[in-house]
Amino acid sequence: MQSYEYLAVPAPVKGQKVKGLKAPAERYAHQMTILLNDLAREGWEYWRSDSLPSEERKGLTGTITVQNNMLIFRRPSAEMLAEHPQVPEPRASVQQEPVIGTASGARPIHESRREPQFRETAARGGSGDTPDS
Repeated sequence: MQSYEYLAVPAPVKGQKVKGLKAPAERYAHQMTILLNDLAREGWEYWRSDSLPSEERKGLTGTITVQNNMLIFRRPSAEMLAEHPQVPEPRASVQQEPVIGTASGARPIHESRREPQFRETAARGGSGDTPDS
């Protein structure tokens, strides 16, 4: 039977400013990528995200329920690794720093996305519903 150990960490609230990333969604995605890669280097596999309630104090005697966004990670437990040793994967001797703001290292993230293509209708003066003859 497989057994795992789990780790729950709070999801980032907002992304940090990074040169080349202008939109808040791009900054947040970059922040998530850093977090996921850092934990993956430690052997943690991203499992899922959950929004979980917890009670917090409000004022002197009151409490409120807030939602916390948590990222759940798992990795094989020490007992499982002892029973089923695996050959470690060879790693590069030199770690390269990732190029910030690029998906493949060659193009910025925003240029690697496909944008929808729309027909120009205002220039023709038509609605765009019927083809021109």
